[in-house]
Amino acid sequence: MKLSRRTLLAGTTALSLPRTAWAQEKTVRYGIPMTDIPLTTGQPDRGANAYQYTGLTIYDPLIAWELDVSDRPGKMIPGLATEWKVGETDKTLWTFKLRDGVKFHDGSAFDADAVIWNFEKIFNKDAAQFDQRQAAQVRPRLPSMVSYRKTGPMEIEIKTKSVDSLFPYQLLWFLVSSPAQWEKVGRDWGKFALAPSGTGPFKLARLVPRERAELVKNEDHWNPKRMPRVDRIALICAPEDSGRSAALLSGAFDMIDAPGPDMVDRLKQSGARISSNITPHVFNYHPSLLEGSPWTDIRVRKAANLAVDRDAIVKLLNGMVQPAYGEVDRTSPWFGKPAFEIKYSPDAARKLMAEAGYSKANPMKARISIQAGGTNQMVNEAIQEMMKESFIAIDFKPVELEALMTGWRGGAKADMNKDVTATNVTHVTSDPFYAVNRFFASDQVAPVGVNWSNYKNADVDRLVAELQNTFDPAKQDALAAQIHAKAVDDAVMIWIYHDRTPRALSSRIKAYTQAQSWFQDLALVEM
Repeated sequence: MKLSRRTLLAGTTALSLPRTAWAQEKTVRYGIPMTDIPLTTGQPDRGANAYQYTGLTIYDPLIAWELDVSDRPGKMIPGLATEWKVGETDKTLWTFKLRDGVKFHDGSAFDADAVIWNFEKIFNKDAAQFDQRQAAQVRPRLPSMVSYRKTGPMEIEIKTKSVDSLFPYQLLWFLVSSPAQWEKVGRDWGKFALAPSGTGPFKLARLVPRERAELVKNEDHWNPKRMPRVDRIALICAPEDSGRSAALLSGAFDMIDAPGPDMVDRLKQSGARISSNITPHVFNYHPSLLEGSPWTDIRVRKAANLAVDRDAIVKLLNGMVQPAYGEVDRTSPWFGKPAFEIKYSPDAARKLMAEAGYSKANPMKARISIQAGGTNQMVNEAIQEMMKESFIAIDFKPVELEALMTGWRGGAKADMNKDVTATNVTHVTSDPFYAVNRFFASDQVAPVGVNWSNYKNADVDRLVAELQNTFDPAKQDALAAQIHAKAVDDAVMIWIYHDRTPRALSSRIKAYTQAQSWFQDLALVEM
């Protein structure tokens, strides 16, 4: 196995510190599966995975996930907002009381003005601080917001487009950066990216684009539970699975995300620990349902679901994932009771394809956009061979991750997607909004949300409306389950597997809490 020179240099030169400082500091060298460091200005790009790197490290949300538990899914907990409530008479109005005494890294005070300023940077194109890059990342995650205003020095009010009981889940994605620091660096987001200021448990000490970012402990963080256990974390770009794994074996890295499946046994033999957990995150194909797409025939979509041997995919990935039989795992309260059973049944798949007019001599042809390289491409190629046996001939359009995400947000109608009829973006399913509303409600058709396919079902829309008007958690679960069952019965996607998000930890890492979440808290890493 060849270790790339770039990865080796990144690992061994990750810190520009004298050796005396090395001896005094607890420093974690963390190999991340990305070609570039995610955006550091407040709303990270490069997908949801980036929030654990340059999102929840440098910044805080108004509402946070509980990430210090691993034996159950975390709950929503107070972040920069200490409490929130919906209006008694007007259910479209939400009031948020903000946390007093919090300081940004630059020393300026966090308050209601700062929150409003941050909403303006992503919603108001006429605002001086508007930033299209940040807006592109988070605005689609806040589809319910229609207006916001300051109602006191430490209180804000948000109005939603309609009654939406799930709105607080949307704010988990909204992070708050410092207006004062933006002014200090000359009102330039490019300069802000090199010297960002949030309220999070880490500060950015150094950024080398496409190579590394060095995060140092924020001694003044407001939350004692999230006070970092280490002094410094070096995030090092290592996009190749084999390169990351080899760097951990050589001692260049202390922890890595997504070890190469074929390297897991060797890593264990070297003394490394493999940490994984149930993760609300699904690998799928999202087919276009626009006129002219071959996927508009439900028989084809069902056949594609039946053509995939998920157990073989799990084996290919060395047990680091689990089969998906829908958008959420069967153990989820939102799975429901779909009539269509997703399983490996190539004979049934071929029968459906024959009914739809296809055969070995005349297969259905489709092109799918996927992320270039790495484990995803290996899995896609395995699925390609499986589908071929069921008269489904797919080819791929490999693109860089951020281009794939941009195409996903644009929807099937976007010009950039004219040459594909499906996309392969793995995504989070951590709450009812993300698990069902965002992908299956007709009012979430891209670019408002990520109903990429333009799926429309009147029964689903009716249930979504009922869910949004229901504030009882048990009733929310029951309604989400009904929506999910209908989506599975309509085979809206071809679902392959749920992640267990494996990480490899060297013996230098003494403790790491892996939450049942796509988000993780690096403040909890101990050496």
